[in-house]
Amino acid sequence: MIAQEQIPTVLDHPVYDTEGKKIGDAKHVFLDDATGRPEWVTVKTGLFGTSESFVPIRDASVVSDHLEVPYPKDRVKGAPHVDVDGGGHLDASEEQRLYEYYGIAWDEAWQRANEPGERGWAHGDGTGTASAAGTAGMAGAAGTAGMAGTAGMTGRTGSAGREESSGDAMTRSEEQMHVGTEQVETGRVRLRKYVVTEEVQQTVPVSHEEVRVVREPITDANRDEALSGPEITEAEHEVTLHEERPVVETRAVPVERVRLETDEVTEEETVTGQVRKERIEIEGEDTGVVRDSGEEFRK
Repeated sequence: MIAQEQIPTVLDHPVYDTEGKKIGDAKHVFLDDATGRPEWVTVKTGLFGTSESFVPIRDASVVSDHLEVPYPKDRVKGAPHVDVDGGGHLDASEEQRLYEYYGIAWDEAWQRANEPGERGWAHGDGTGTASAAGTAGMAGAAGTAGMAGTAGMTGRTGSAGREESSGDAMTRSEEQMHVGTEQVETGRVRLRKYVVTEEVQQTVPVSHEEVRVVREPITDANRDEALSGPEITEAEHEVTLHEERPVVETRAVPVERVRLETDEVTEEETVTGQVRKERIEIEGEDTGVVRDSGEEFRK
């Protein structure tokens, strides 16, 4: 359980589950009417924090800059939706429904809230309610919980249901399922460039020089050139041969550009949930006549 002085640290700070997953941000702390101790914390969940779920704060703990609760994220997000009235008060029937959802016995919770000898806190107005955040209570930072206070004052007759009947009318309520979406990370794609070496073959023509001996007979056309030297002598004539050899040169040239783009694909997905509805049965005497929306039912 968190201490009273830790409440300002909890509000508007992250709330994590048993596996270290972030559930949302703490928005309100509800105190027990009888003892003034923190009983519930509400957590903003869903896309853009559109939903607010109640979580028991008795076994929660403040770790570093966040609050840890002993419940998995899915369980907290699936908690029953509770509408709190303008006074920020959680009535007995709503609190009992939350206790049942989290598997906490209502009788045990009531006894723990009223155990003697435990530390209690003075209430600012002396009436059995308290504000957890002082002036921040104007902004809805803290409320009051009615479990122990209401049950203790009425002697706890064993029925936590609220008295709805007033005169000849009663209110029928039902739960409605509101489905939203939240964006989660499903994977990452990145571009990575690396260098590979491969063998490339290319045919290129090359030429070379070869010596060919040409013997010509002495004719009138070449007689003068042939007899221009000494008659008998030793001599040498040298010819330099040439050839072409392939030369390999590499140059880096751009060939293409590669980039990543994301496309948004919309699919239809069916969401199944459970909602509760209240039914009103009509009972009357055998000789009476009951009219319902213009229709007549005789008993």
